[in-house]
Amino acid sequence: MSTQEYEEELRSERSYVAGLYERLDAERARVKRAYKEALGGTGRTPMERDDEVRALAKELKRLHVADSGLCFGRLDTVAGEHTYIGRIGLFDEENEYRPVLLDWRAPASRAFYTATAATPENMRRRRQFHTRGRQVVDFTDEVLGRPGGGERGDAALLAAVNAPRGEGMRDIVSTIQAEQDEIIRLDHPGVLVIEGGPGTGKTVVALHRVAYLLYTQRERMERHGVLVVGPNPAFLNHISRVLPSLGESDVVFMTAGDLVPGLRVTAEDTPEAARLKGSLRILDVLAAAIADRQRLPEQPVPIQLGEVTARIDAETAEWARQEARESGLPHNEARAVFTEIITYVLTERAIARIGRGWLTREDRESWERLRAGLVKDLAEDDKFTAVLDELWPVLTPHTLLAELYSSPERLRAAGADPALSRVDGEAWTVSDVPLIDELIDMLGRDKVADKAAERAASRERKAEAAYASGVLDSLVKREDMMDDEDHLFAHDLLYAEDLAERFVEHDTRELAERAAADRDWTYRHVVVDEAQELSEMDWRALMRRCPARSFTVVGDLAQRRSVAGATSWAEMVEPYVPGRWVYRSLSVNYRTPAEIMTVAAALLAEFAPGVQPPESVRACGVQPWSRRVTEDELPAAIEEFVRDEAERVGTSVVIGPPGVPGAVPASETKGLEFDAVLVVEPERILADGPRGAAELYVALTRATQRLGVLHRGPLPRALTGLAGTGAPARAGNG
Repeated sequence: MSTQEYEEELRSERSYVAGLYERLDAERARVKRAYKEALGGTGRTPMERDDEVRALAKELKRLHVADSGLCFGRLDTVAGEHTYIGRIGLFDEENEYRPVLLDWRAPASRAFYTATAATPENMRRRRQFHTRGRQVVDFTDEVLGRPGGGERGDAALLAAVNAPRGEGMRDIVSTIQAEQDEIIRLDHPGVLVIEGGPGTGKTVVALHRVAYLLYTQRERMERHGVLVVGPNPAFLNHISRVLPSLGESDVVFMTAGDLVPGLRVTAEDTPEAARLKGSLRILDVLAAAIADRQRLPEQPVPIQLGEVTARIDAETAEWARQEARESGLPHNEARAVFTEIITYVLTERAIARIGRGWLTREDRESWERLRAGLVKDLAEDDKFTAVLDELWPVLTPHTLLAELYSSPERLRAAGADPALSRVDGEAWTVSDVPLIDELIDMLGRDKVADKAAERAASRERKAEAAYASGVLDSLVKREDMMDDEDHLFAHDLLYAEDLAERFVEHDTRELAERAAADRDWTYRHVVVDEAQELSEMDWRALMRRCPARSFTVVGDLAQRRSVAGATSWAEMVEPYVPGRWVYRSLSVNYRTPAEIMTVAAALLAEFAPGVQPPESVRACGVQPWSRRVTEDELPAAIEEFVRDEAERVGTSVVIGPPGVPGAVPASETKGLEFDAVLVVEPERILADGPRGAAELYVALTRATQRLGVLHRGPLPRALTGLAGTGAPARAGNG
C-alpha cells in the first residue's frame, strides 16, 4: 500500500469509526430518555419501576464504558466483505438491524483472534486500529493465507506488553491471542483449570472468560452474579478494572478471608497450624468439639414443678442427647429435640406424682391439660433454661472456635493437635475462615437470635422509611443544580412516599453489594485466582457458594507457597465434580522479558525440575543485575533504586523478607506486575520456610522491564547467572 493509498484508507476508517461514535451517542441519548421516563413513570409498583431503572442504568454504564476503544479492528473476508470488531455491538436500525460493529464476544468475531496465515478461516486481512480517545491514529494490516505470513497481532501485542504499567490490570480485548481465545470461549459447564507460569495472562484470560459467559449466558448468570476470589486486596484492586472496562458490573471481588461477612482477619497462622486447619481432617475435630459441648449432668439436677420436684439425671439426658444427634439437624436446631425429650420425661414424672390417687393415663384429656400447664411452667423457668444451656448450649461458630483454640482441655477432648492452641482465641487468621463457614452449617441457626435480628431490621426499615419522606426536597434542589451528564441516580426523581415504600418492600442495593454481605448467597460462576494456595477446606467453602459447580480456576503449582495448598488439581476438584473438570495450559509469557525469565528459570529448575518455564514472547534488551552490599549500605542502595525509578514512567516495587525497610513480601505481589523490581536479600527469602524457593520465584517474575537484586550474603547458586555482579545499583537502567 502506497503512502497515498494508506492516507486515503486512514481517512475512510476515521470516518467509519466517527459514524460508530455517532450511533453510540444516539443510543446513549435514547437510553437516557428512557431512564428519565422510568424515574417519573406511574402505573407500576415501586419495585417494578426500580427494576427498570436498574436495567437502564446498567445499560448506560455499558455504553459509557464503550467510549474508550469502541472499535479496535476489522476483518476482511476473501469475498471482500468487511466486519468491524469492538467492545460492544451496534446495529443499523434502518437497515433490518444490520450489524455495523460486532461485539468481540460474538461468534462471528472469533476469527479476529484465531485466524493465522496457515489457517486463515476464510479471511483475507486483519486490520488493527490504534486509537487515542475517539480518534483513529493509525492502523496495521496483516494479510492472511499466504506463505510466510506471521501470526496475528504481533505489532499490537508487542506494543501492549512493552507499554509502561499503570495502576491496574488492563483488558486485552484488542490483543487476545489464539491460545487465550480458545480458553475464553470454551464451552464447559463444570470446572475449567487454567495453569500457566508467570506472565502467561491466565488471570486476564479468566476475567475475559467471565465477560464472555455473561455475554452468551446473561439471563442464566446475571441474577446471581459472579464471584472472583484472589490472594490479597492489592491483587483484587489491580484486576478490578478489567470487567467494568468490558461493561460487566455484577461481579463480587473477595479474598478467601472475606467469605464470611463481618469476620476480620488480624493474625497469621504458623505453617503447621495452617496445614492442620486446611486439611479435611479438621472436620472431625470440629464435630468432636461440638459433641463435647453436648453434656450430661454429673449429678441429677432437681427442677421444681408446682409442688413436686423432678430430676434431670444422666440417663434421661443421654436419651435426649441420642435422639437429638440422630435427628440429623444442626446442633442449635437439634436443641429443640433435646429440650422436647427432657421436657417429656420431667412432665411425665411430675404428673404421675401430682395425680397420684386420682389421675390415670386413661384420662388423656386431663393428663394432657396438666402437661400443657407444666410445659408452660418449664418454658418460663429460668433454672430449667440455665440447665439446658449447660447441657445443650446454643453455640456460635466464633465462640466455639475461640474457646477451642484457647483451651488445652477442649483441644484434647476434640482430639485436636496442640499446634492449634493460641492465647487469643479470637485472633482470626485466613485459615479460620473456612472453619467458621463450616461451623455455620454444622451449628445451624439460633432462632431466638434470628428473630431478634429480624425485629431490629424491621425497626431499621421503618426508620429509613421515615427518613425517606424528608429526602425529596433536597433531591429536587440538587436536581436543579446538575445537568444530564452529571447524574444517573435511580432515586433522584422518585416521590417521597415511593422512596419510603421502596425501603419497606425490597432491598435496593446493587447485586454485588447484596451478594458480598450475604454468606448464603450462591453464585452462578466463580473465578479462583492463585488457586494453588487454597486448602481443601477453602475449596469446601467455595463449592458451597456455587451449587452448579461452574468454576474458572487459575493457578500455577510451581508458585505454591502455602503448606496447605494444592499439589495436584485433581485432588482438589475431582471430589466435587467427578469427570466434570478440564485442564488447559498457557505456555507463552507475555509479561516477563527473556533476560529476566532466564534468571527465574534457573531457580525453577532447582526446586521444580519437572516444570517447563513459559517461553517469553519478547526481549527487553536490559540485563538484570545484582550487587552485594553491607548491612550499612543496604538502606542507601534501596533508596537509590526508588529515587531512580521515580524519575521514570511506570511502576516499581521493592520485594524482600521481613525487616527490610520499604520492602513488601513476595506473597503480597502475587499476580501483580511492575516495570521495575528490586529483590532484596534473596538468600533470606530462600531460607524462610519450606516454600521459600517459590516465594523467590514469584519475586523474580514480577518485572516487565528491569530487575535488580541486592544481597548481603552470598548470592544463591541459582542466581549466579545474574549479569554485572558487583555493579552499581543503576546498572541495567538502560
